[in-house]
Amino acid sequence: MTPIAAPAEMTLIAGPCVIEDEGLVMEVAQELKQQLSGMPVRLYFKASFDKANRTSIRGFRGPGLKKGLEILSRVREQTGLPILTDFHTPEQAKPVAEVVDFLQVPAFLCRQTDMIVAAAEAALTFNRRLNVKKGQFLAPWDAKNIVEKVREVETQMVAEGQIKQPSSDWFCLTERGVSFGYNTLVVDMVSFQTMQKFNVPVIYDATHSIQTPGAAQGGTSTGGKREYLEVLARAAMAAGATGLFMECHPRPSEAKSDGPNAFYLDRVGTFVKQLLEIRSLVAGMPKLLPETQI
Repeated sequence: MTPIAAPAEMTLIAGPCVIEDEGLVMEVAQELKQQLSGMPVRLYFKASFDKANRTSIRGFRGPGLKKGLEILSRVREQTGLPILTDFHTPEQAKPVAEVVDFLQVPAFLCRQTDMIVAAAEAALTFNRRLNVKKGQFLAPWDAKNIVEKVREVETQMVAEGQIKQPSSDWFCLTERGVSFGYNTLVVDMVSFQTMQKFNVPVIYDATHSIQTPGAAQGGTSTGGKREYLEVLARAAMAAGATGLFMECHPRPSEAKSDGPNAFYLDRVGTFVKQLLEIRSLVAGMPKLLPETQI
């Protein structure tokens, strides 16, 4: 039997959950660049300018659109790393696309047609990549509707001569688990193959999938089960995930958002090396069963 093809270079999205201050994001970006230098990954530095979906109204949200984009722009200038950030309203898509290399639609907004259309239009206009996180309320096969919305925008813009045909991997989906009862997310490893059949790369969110929403003490912030992060990320690579999304922090216990599920910054390089070895091993294994339809 012929082995399946070697995996494409892995997309890696890493950084702190939110821009706490410029010093913190610069520290993380520089450390990631150093640790991952020479590895076959497409590294995007990630940080949010606004955490608009905090559990509590008192939760730290970040510096906001204008100041946040200014900080991310300086990170790119000083480190040379491409940048990913999320946005929360259709009106933010264009100014975000003017600055960052990879736009992201948050999971809770993945069914908002205006958000998807604005994201696709902005990403294509400025030759950026787009990542849409599949909401934890959606089955993997229902992500086809997200894909159809994006492809409709792409087809129309190409037909009207606004853009040339973009690269095949400009648009990605991200799996972050599905809700199971209260405060629990479960990752279905079949979902990677299911969504890849829509001809899109599928990224695994290693940190948000181990969240326990609203489960921190007092119920005013999100908890997390970091002890499960490694095994789930390894399983996702074996299951065929195209890339990895992983929030990391030099001092997770002090993080102002999502600290309980953030990975330790000083261990990112070692962990990514392990995941690359798993991807390579699985890619060399022959398929024993024929492809089936969804």
